[in-house]
Amino acid sequence: MAFNMGLMQRSVPPGQVLVSATGCLGPCEQGPTVVVYPDNTWYSKVTEADVATILDEHVTKGTPAAKLNPDAVWK
Repeated sequence: MAFNMGLMQRSVPPGQVLVSATGCLGPCEQGPTVVVYPDNTWYSKVTEADVATILDEHVTKGTPAAKLNPDAVWK
């Protein structure tokens, strides 16, 4: 819900970004997990406070949010 609300607040047109709820993506102990495609960047232990950072830095600007330690789930 936070991602959808954040997209609306940023005036991202419907269909430009798809938000999908899933079950476990594999590393369940690292959840909640967010995956941004097509770059295949994984964010683990995402909180509601992290949503704005992911939307502003990664989705809008196209740069993974370094302060959220992307892809750490696989390290």
